[in-house]
Amino acid sequence: MKKTFVLVVLFILPLVAYLFFASGVNNFGKLPILTSNLQELSDFNGNVTLRDKITILGFLGNDIEKRKGNAFNLNQKIYKRFGKFKDLQLVMIASEGTEDETAALKKELGEFSDVTKWHFAFGTHTEIASFFDSLKTGIQLEEDMGSPYVFIIDKDLSLRGRNDDEDEGVKYGFNTTSVAELNNKMEDDVKIILAEYRLALKKNNADRSK
Repeated sequence: MKKTFVLVVLFILPLVAYLFFASGVNNFGKLPILTSNLQELSDFNGNVTLRDKITILGFLGNDIEKRKGNAFNLNQKIYKRFGKFKDLQLVMIASEGTEDETAALKKELGEFSDVTKWHFAFGTHTEIASFFDSLKTGIQLEEDMGSPYVFIIDKDLSLRGRNDDEDEGVKYGFNTTSVAELNNKMEDDVKIILAEYRLALKKNNADRSK
């Protein structure tokens, strides 16, 4: 009996635990697609593309000073943790004419982290509004054409988020004004989408080696 118990503890329980977590990854490890077929940024200046990248997308608008605190929160809580992942980038859309201010912001952020994956795209107010509306989030741009919300865009130009959020039901974006939201929700969702692509890559590599 003792030997049987030891065998169960050493071999059976770990196997059961593995199967449980493996099934959890398969069933719950993908971040829902909320909006598909998003536009590329071809109409914007800055030579930034979204396809084939996991993008954290934000809108600075024309008042960069106003959004500076949001950018620092995002940099400290999300980018510093995940910025080393190869396919992750952070893209901020700003109004034409704010190139000097965004360059200064990037320099300030660079005092705290490697900001080579921070990118900026510049457009007219019409272009920014049109692109923001294409996300179909129900969130409104503010008068300065900016927003405290950031969004997760996958490699296939789809907006990812939550369709069963305990507070909002459908959660399209994350309010960078709230450090708690970045810590408690956005961090988890970025982990999920990065894990999803890592698992897909491992599977592709395994299939090729057969």
